[in-house]
Amino acid sequence: MAMIFKTRSRSRETLLRLAAYGTILVALVLTLFPVYWIAANSFKFDIDIFAVPPEWVPRNPTLKHYDQAFIERPFLRYALNSFLVAVGTTAIAVIFGTMAGYALARFTYPRQWRKHVSFWILSTRMMPPIVSIIPLYLFFNYFDMLNTKAALIIAYTAFNLPFATWMMKSYFQDLPVELEEAAIVDGDTRWGAFLHVALPLARPGLAATAIFCLIISWNEFLLALVITLTEQSQTLPIGIAGRVTQYTTYWGEISAAGFMACVPIVIFAFIVQKHLVRGLSLGAVKG
Repeated sequence: MAMIFKTRSRSRETLLRLAAYGTILVALVLTLFPVYWIAANSFKFDIDIFAVPPEWVPRNPTLKHYDQAFIERPFLRYALNSFLVAVGTTAIAVIFGTMAGYALARFTYPRQWRKHVSFWILSTRMMPPIVSIIPLYLFFNYFDMLNTKAALIIAYTAFNLPFATWMMKSYFQDLPVELEEAAIVDGDTRWGAFLHVALPLARPGLAATAIFCLIISWNEFLLALVITLTEQSQTLPIGIAGRVTQYTTYWGEISAAGFMACVPIVIFAFIVQKHLVRGLSLGAVKG
């Protein structure tokens, strides 16, 4: 009987494992196939993109669309603008969001002010971005900042900062406060304990927050469409959308530029991936 139960248990575990692997495989296919299809179309001639049945693998690969997108068209300028705006926004949002999150997680406030301030910061994310389009346009127009990358950085930071603050607040709350108290007892200051103890332990939170802020800023479309007017400050999503005209849609150029737009985010994610798993010290002395 014991052998029968063991055999059934192993069979059940095998089935569960196969089901889990199958689910992961389906999720990978659903996630990666659009990226593959964009990449495949970027190497096809226009007539092959609409072939029936579809060409799953390009038979006659060509770099024509990459030449049109990055040599004949100013997509490199769009990519550079997106890079500067995304990096600037991410740096500002992470720096100020980290300090604000630490203050909300560690400092004491009278009455219920901690909860009220935290909710007020979060409530700014409840507003749809389109609601702020006209006020932002008038604000930047008044200060003569329309069609500038600085205006985009300010606008993106305003929307990313609440998210960064809440992300870092949750990470600092998970850190054992006893480590910082021990550093202060040893003669360090509150600022020193933050820099030398809390901040290094919060690197997973910093990496995750930076990735999300970078992705949001890199892919943002609506604000860039309204605030920017020329290729001098327009970002990659605006440049890609510009290839949809009233006469035709340049699917090859859109595929080439869209595929290359994914590359920087993927590279950045690979660089910081080792910091995305929480350290063993998180919560080590809790309870």
